[in-house]
Amino acid sequence: MRFFCRHTTLFVVLIIFGCSFFDFCSAKDTIKSSQYIKDPETLSSNGSFFILGFFSQENTRNRYMGIWYKSQSNITWVANRNQPLSDSSGNITISDDGNLVVLNGQNHIIWSSNVSNIAINTTCQLLDSGNLVLKDSAKNILWQSFAHPSDSFLPQMNLPSNKRTGEKLRLTSWKSLSDPSMGNFFITLERLDTPEVFVRNGTHPYWRSGPWNGRIFTGIYYMTTVYLKGFSIIDDGEGTIYLSLSNSAVPEFTFFVLDFQGVLYQNNWHNDMIQPQNYSIQSSKCDIYGLCGSCGSCNPNSSHICTCLRGFEPSNRTEWDMQNWTSGCVRKRTLKCNELKNISAQGNEDGFLKLEMVKHKCNKIIVFRVQNVIFMVYVDHLEAASQIVHIYAPV
Repeated sequence: MRFFCRHTTLFVVLIIFGCSFFDFCSAKDTIKSSQYIKDPETLSSNGSFFILGFFSQENTRNRYMGIWYKSQSNITWVANRNQPLSDSSGNITISDDGNLVVLNGQNHIIWSSNVSNIAINTTCQLLDSGNLVLKDSAKNILWQSFAHPSDSFLPQMNLPSNKRTGEKLRLTSWKSLSDPSMGNFFITLERLDTPEVFVRNGTHPYWRSGPWNGRIFTGIYYMTTVYLKGFSIIDDGEGTIYLSLSNSAVPEFTFFVLDFQGVLYQNNWHNDMIQPQNYSIQSSKCDIYGLCGSCGSCNPNSSHICTCLRGFEPSNRTEWDMQNWTSGCVRKRTLKCNELKNISAQGNEDGFLKLEMVKHKCNKIIVFRVQNVIFMVYVDHLEAASQIVHIYAPV
């Protein structure tokens, strides 16, 4: 009888241990309310593509909770980017109110998912997409990192813009190469005549993609249906449009990062790579918004990158000589619109200049009037798709 009891007890212990072990293994991508991730511990997504944990940058002891792809050199999301820990005492857990939180060594909350009226018994899961989701007991998503992005745009993410309310989700650059706090540059999807991606430096436009024509962004010179593949624009019919990036095909994984200087990079990963291949979406300095000012022309292959259009001259010659072209150009002489009916035979009449390879705002006919003279500009939709854009301006 004693022999039976001993073996029964051992059997029960093994069952309990086995169940606990199975639960631990099956939940390696999940944090429960009773669990902590203590620095330097990490949490991996189910397929071990993404890792959640604490990291530091070079020459600093500051610690941040973040998500990275394969290695800490590829940070895709940062939680406490504006409030770092000063040491390695941090913990990640589910608080009593059900929110995901980061605690310091004194158990003070330094970051929270900050969901109101949250349910109890929540869990937090790191998905293979790189999305960190907070869910209730019914598996409903209460909060997700994809809705609070840092500087990276990943497959399955959406970048929404609501024309009616003006609300836009933004990606924000790091402050510097070693400082993940919020920088000066950010990306939004703008809804002008057609959707377009903008990078802004504060309130000022810095780069724009050109309009979406249904297949590509027309202002990205090298963009084709193969290059930068996976983008789509979705309209929910209720005033919100979304820029979406579909899943990349295995063995390649592609995501986009806005760096601290306002440059948007495409990162391509192959399974056997230690580091990704990086491609700048901006092809040259001429992609910088308004680099040459109004009525200026930019040529990246010229020793003088900025020149004035024919019929124009620098508005501030001193600034131009110092390679500051933002003041732009002014007309050498005023238009003589009121004299068009009496054009002289001298050949000095006003005319039009054909401009190519420009980022236009829309694909339509633009009609405007100057001193009772009607001007018409036509941008062809099909030519815009092939990067051959013609705009005529009075000179």
